Amino acid sequence: MKTRAVRLYGENDLRLEEFELPEINDDEILAKIISNSICMSTYKAVIQGARHKRVPDDVAENPTLTGHEFAGEIVEVGEELKDEFEVGQKFAVQPALNYKGSPYAPGYSYPYFGGNSEYAIIPKEVMELGYLLKYEGEAFYEASLSEPMSCIIGGYHAVYHTESNNYIHKMGIVEGGKTALLGAAGPMGLGAIDYALHADRKPSVLVVTDIDQERLDRAAVLFTQEEAKKQGVELHFVNTADLDDVPKELKEIVGGSGYDDVFVYAPVRELVEQGDQILGRDGCMNFFAGPTDKGFSAEVNFYKIHYSPTHIMGSTGGNDDDMRESLKMSAEGKINPATMITHVGGLDSAADTILNLPNIPGGKKLVYTGIDMELTAIDDFKNKADQNPIFADLAAIIEKNNGLWSEEAEKYLLNNCK
Repeated sequence: MKTRAVRLYGENDLRLEEFELPEINDDEILAKIISNSICMSTYKAVIQGARHKRVPDDVAENPTLTGHEFAGEIVEVGEELKDEFEVGQKFAVQPALNYKGSPYAPGYSYPYFGGNSEYAIIPKEVMELGYLLKYEGEAFYEASLSEPMSCIIGGYHAVYHTESNNYIHKMGIVEGGKTALLGAAGPMGLGAIDYALHADRKPSVLVVTDIDQERLDRAAVLFTQEEAKKQGVELHFVNTADLDDVPKELKEIVGGSGYDDVFVYAPVRELVEQGDQILGRDGCMNFFAGPTDKGFSAEVNFYKIHYSPTHIMGSTGGNDDDMRESLKMSAEGKINPATMITHVGGLDSAADTILNLPNIPGGKKLVYTGIDMELTAIDDFKNKADQNPIFADLAAIIEKNNGLWSEEAEKYLLNNCK
């Protein structure tokens, strides 16, 4: 069968093409991709091409499918898998395969397996690892965003704390403790706020910083102090742009004692150093942001590391359990990944979106692979209402949903845009 897909041929070489998919083997699954959210990691792979560790050396001759934050429906099941999977089943995929030590992953490495495609072939290793995950919610975008949400959740699970006089590491944030999210009014930061407020283990104080007041204002509308209080969390949003002494001001919010858990969500030296300086005794800082500069560094206080002791670590993604947790929380309505989405488009917009991703403001860019539509900011739907009645209807749906993308908006778009 034929499919359209955005394929990578080399550095900055993306092409939207139609081509023939082979017949699936008995240990493979044919899937219809419904949605894929664009990740900065895809941009990094595209600008590096074959120099990227996950992109094959022969990508120019054997192009790979892009996109790894995708969801869809099973169309055909190989004979060996029919006892486990069925046609019509909704799914998400944990893309960090690490199969037998290989760096290969969907969206980077496979000719027929990736998210920016109408159809894809899911290879045997995904099922062998248990990484084809059943999704029981309604909206496909929530399943797509379970991948970035799983990275956020993994970060919360990866921080650790210790006990004096033994060698026990207690994993996860301090329950009822003090947590700071630095540089966190962007899409991943919003997901981190959502999880902190609605996970089973919550801090008592959550401080969110950024230097963009518009982004902070949006975050404060999406996550109100009243809602946080209902969850038992004291929530603060702080613009650090004009503060003379950021660590001092942040520590004063928690009575000067410092923070148990600090997450750095932007690869900025000042943020790393602020995070180190606000750690309290046995505090843990997770450098979550992924820098492109291999020489990125910052100063940290080793006196505190030795005597407090404080801990510094990093996490780059989640595992399949983290993704299952995200899918479950989304299906139960405990978290709303739509807070991360600011733009929506069709498959024809995916290549340009990836290539220009650092220059497009806002949060997550969501692609519906079965339609053609220019990438459009959700806030611009109303402005484009006179160009296309679809935008007028979407604007009305968005307005009644607190300015957010929603299941209703998704279903309307899929039913009315081709």
